[in-house]
Amino acid sequence: MTEPKAITGERLNLVYRLGAAQSRYREDGMWYHPLNEFPGVLFDGQGYVLFKTREEYESCHQVRKGPDPNHIHVDQGIASIPRYVKLDPPPRGF
Repeated sequence: MTEPKAITGERLNLVYRLGAAQSRYREDGMWYHPLNEFPGVLFDGQGYVLFKTREEYESCHQVRKGPDPNHIHVDQGIASIPRYVKLDPPPRGF
């Protein structure tokens, strides 16, 4: 038997053809490693937020850095960000 493939931001970026330079996935959409390349995309279990530029990302009030510089947090999840897009089928459907 083959193991099911893990859901990753890179895989979702390819499947949904978003063309992001960097992508991250977290089922609950609340904790990620930061984006360093743009366009960048954050995925959760139902959709995504695409940041076309570093400026869009850094000015997004829902995304907060730290206290660890290698983590970002979105307290209400990325679905709380106005540019959030629901996916059909959702990523967890793979």
